Amino acid sequence: ALWPVAAVEVHTSKEVDAVNGTNLRLKCTFSSSSPISQHLSVTWNFQPEDLSSHEPVFYYLKEPYKLSAGRFKERVTWDGNIERNDVSIVIWNLQPTDNGTFTCQVKNPPDVDGTIGEVRLRVVQKVHFSEIHFLAVAIGSACVLMIIVVTVVIICRHRRKKAQEKRIQVADTEL
Repeated sequence: ALWPVAAVEVHTSKEVDAVNGTNLRLKCTFSSSSPISQHLSVTWNFQPEDLSSHEPVFYYLKEPYKLSAGRFKERVTWDGNIERNDVSIVIWNLQPTDNGTFTCQVKNPPDVDGTIGEVRLRVVQKVHFSEIHFLAVAIGSACVLMIIVVTVVIICRHRRKKAQEKRIQVADTEL
C-alpha cells in the first residue's frame, strides 16, 4: 500500500541586505502535517559566496545548542518559538565574510522530509544611497525652507519700518 508522504514546509526570505556591524534576525518558519514532536530538530548551515563547504551555524533539539567553534561561535542566538512554528535566529555583529547563503532545515518526526529554507545574505558597508539621498534631500529642503521664511520675515519688517519712517517724515513736513 502507498502511504501519503508527510513533509515539513520551511519558509524564509529569499534575500536579505544588512549593514556591516549590525545584528540581523534571520526569520524561518515552518508548517508540518504532524503535531510538533518532542524530537523536532532545527539545523542552520552557512555556505560562503565562494561555494566552499557548508559550515554549521546553529542547532536545536529540545533546546538551543551553541557552537563550540567556527566563524559564528558566540555570534548566534536562538530567537524562535517552536509553539508558533518559528525557528528564527539572530546573528550579531555582521561581517563582510558573512556574505553567503544560510539554510534552515526543520525535521518534525515523522515529518522528516521537505523543503529547506534558503536565505542569501549580503552585508553592505553603508545604508543604500537612495536612503541617504532621501534623508539629505529632506533635511536640506527643511533648512532651505527655514532660511526662506526667515528672509521673508526680515524683508517684511524692514519694509514696514521704512514705510513707517516715511509716514512720520511726511507728517513732520506737513506740520
